Amino acid sequence: MRISLLAGLMVLLTSLAALAQQASAQMALDEPAPMQSLLQEQSAVILKSSRKTIAPAIAAIAGSELPQAQAVLQAWQVKALWMRKSDGLFFRGEKLESKSYRLFDFDSGEVIGEFPKSDLKQIKPNSGIRAMIATALVQFQLSDPDPVRRQEALLAIERAPAAALLAPLRASIETEPDAGIKARKTRIAQLLTIAHDADEARRVETINAMSGDLGLDVRATLNPLVATQLQAFGGAVPEGLNIARAVMPGDDALSRDAAYGLLVGAKLAPPLVSKDEIRTTLAAHIDGGKVGGVPIAQLNTDEARARAYAALVAAEMAPAQITEAEVTQSLNDHIFAEVYHEPSQAITTAAEAALTSIDTQVVIGQTVDLTLDALSLASIYFLAAIGLAITFGVMGVINMAHGEFIMMGAYTGYVVQQVIPNHTVSLLLAVPLAFAVTFAAGVAMERLVIRWLYNRPLETLLATFGISIALQQLAKNIFGTQARPLTAPGWLDGAWIINDVVSISYIRIAIFMLALIFLGVFLFIMRRTRLGLETRAVTQNRAMAGSMGINPERVNMLTFGLGSGIAGIAGVAIGLFAKVTSELGSDYIVQSFMTVVVGGVGNIWGTLAGATMIGFFQKGVEWLNPSNTLAAQTYMILFIIVFIQFRPRGIIALKGRAAGD
Repeated sequence: MRISLLAGLMVLLTSLAALAQQASAQMALDEPAPMQSLLQEQSAVILKSSRKTIAPAIAAIAGSELPQAQAVLQAWQVKALWMRKSDGLFFRGEKLESKSYRLFDFDSGEVIGEFPKSDLKQIKPNSGIRAMIATALVQFQLSDPDPVRRQEALLAIERAPAAALLAPLRASIETEPDAGIKARKTRIAQLLTIAHDADEARRVETINAMSGDLGLDVRATLNPLVATQLQAFGGAVPEGLNIARAVMPGDDALSRDAAYGLLVGAKLAPPLVSKDEIRTTLAAHIDGGKVGGVPIAQLNTDEARARAYAALVAAEMAPAQITEAEVTQSLNDHIFAEVYHEPSQAITTAAEAALTSIDTQVVIGQTVDLTLDALSLASIYFLAAIGLAITFGVMGVINMAHGEFIMMGAYTGYVVQQVIPNHTVSLLLAVPLAFAVTFAAGVAMERLVIRWLYNRPLETLLATFGISIALQQLAKNIFGTQARPLTAPGWLDGAWIINDVVSISYIRIAIFMLALIFLGVFLFIMRRTRLGLETRAVTQNRAMAGSMGINPERVNMLTFGLGSGIAGIAGVAIGLFAKVTSELGSDYIVQSFMTVVVGGVGNIWGTLAGATMIGFFQKGVEWLNPSNTLAAQTYMILFIIVFIQFRPRGIIALKGRAAGD
């Protein structure tokens, strides 16, 4: 009896538990959880899936502060949001191999069950809606544990900045562990503050704080704040408008026609009737072969058409034409002004001051950048011309093949790189090897050709020009006509970026340093070595040097070889940024001669001054006329022609040079 009573009690308890579970499940269906409730409220908008109306639904989910909001938006974005047709509830769906779908509840995360596709409706957002969802997801990604996701969120903010993203962005800065990402978040928050913050004082403070920043993003944020629109007003200007300045019709900023067009657009004046409109009106009122009493055959002049149109106006069949006097009166009766799009005067004032400060710094930066470019170009010309200055100054030989020694040096660097793949080692080896190769070529050229043509400038010019052509053809036969790469080491890649305006490539810095090194080496050779002493003696007075026991022939040979060797090193440097072809030297021979002539023949300081003058002049002309680089070359040649009329011996004339003439 007692056992049966216990058994009955157990059955009763089991039944009560089952009833309680069923009641709980029924209550869950009758009273949806918070996220499901929110989805039900936005159900009609979500199902319509229109980009024009979906924004409130996305905003409601993103701003709900529910922990499931991110999961819902992510499922919606990847088309994993499904609605069950039987009750209209929303779930995350996962496709199974049986072509049915497993549904997950957003609030609990539990599996609801498996359903055939016929019982479900998939929510398919278009690309526009997916972009809006992506923007809403940004606030969740800003605090994502994965730094890549945080970087992606910042990139999304930069592409589509919005006022709603400012608060979550600020909130994520304090807890950001990565210093680089934190700095980027701070900067983007400042830009969003300038553009979208509701606190005027905070916006002004941020504008003032960033007034010294030359970043393009800062200028892009400030420029819309000072953008204006021309508007016309009848009588007085309405209160509350932020007026930039008043404009008078007929000024450069506003022509009379444009001013009257503003009045017409604002419905403050009747529109003008154009000739085309007159023709159309006349054609629409043809009656019995006449228009306004004027036969059609006579409507071949403006006067006749004017009479016919006036008749239509008198009959109230066409709008009256506006006379010039009426246009003038309308313009005089109205006010025209440029109105800021930004309503706050304090913000536009701060933005104008910040942009003025930035513009001033940009001008300074552009001047510095132009100076660096000019110095870089001058160093290239100096390297290309220093060898020519030696040979031309000491020997008086017009060597038209000097450019080919530059080309030979560049090709030497290319060959070394083919043998030694390490670009740093190959470059360090290519410099002395290029000097050796071109030094030997220069000595051979002097011994075989030049020595027989001293004091015969025309024959020397023709002979060296022929050698130049021969060397170019030899290079084509060996290396072909295709440009060969001379790759710089990895540590020379990129540029030294001082700010958004001033930058210079590391290769150009290296060439500038190389030019300084060769200047020092050349001064050491000329002032501290026997060869330098003999070279200076021969340069100033060849006959006197010969009488003192100096062999001018030996000096000429070594000097020509030295100049050719330096040209080879210049070729390695130039080949790092220029195309290495058989015509490489032709691009620099003219500039080399101009540098030597302008600076002063035979004087290293004159060559340096000439290279600097030509480099700055060419960059200045290119800055004034950036669309035509050929103009810089033309103006530079004209400038040099005029310059040598006043200083035929160059900037720094060689003392005692005339004694050897």
